[in-house]
Amino acid sequence: MTTQVPPAQALIVVDVQAAFVSGPDAVPDAPRMLEGIEGLLARARTEGALVVHLQNDGPTGAADEPKTPGWELHLPVREGRREVVIRKTEDDGFHETPLGALLTEAGISDLAVCGVMSEMCVSATARTALALGYRVVLPHDAHGTYDIPAAPDISDAVPAAMVSRVAEWALGSDVEIVPRAADVTFRTERRGQ
Repeated sequence: MTTQVPPAQALIVVDVQAAFVSGPDAVPDAPRMLEGIEGLLARARTEGALVVHLQNDGPTGAADEPKTPGWELHLPVREGRREVVIRKTEDDGFHETPLGALLTEAGISDLAVCGVMSEMCVSATARTALALGYRVVLPHDAHGTYDIPAAPDISDAVPAAMVSRVAEWALGSDVEIVPRAADVTFRTERRGQ
């Protein structure tokens, strides 16, 4: 059974960088998440949808410090008019980047968002997109994060899967949560055409 969801015009791939999705420090269940993202990417490219890879520039010493192995994008990029990389320094992919202008220039109104971390960069980027009036589709199996460690006198550890689900819930009723990335399709024409 599939979930019927109207197609998106653009795919925003948030911080799918080596430090977060490969090796011993990858987010839990990274292979499942990557499978969903790779499927989204393949369908977006086939349909000629806009693809934006966000790449976080972490601070000195961070796993995603620029020009370190962990900073590199994990998935191959086919840079061109319909596929771009935008570097950022904040959680929100719109903050002081050309993302908003790029989407406006391309006539985009419908986005699919995926990547890492669910409660940080994915959530911040999706939240701003919603505030700017974009329709946002968030496939549940195409974003992920880490477990939150226990905090003395506050809580036990919080499993990554629960953190991701809470991040979805916190985005409110305007975001479209889709159980499977495989159910997300893409189109190039503008809404209403």
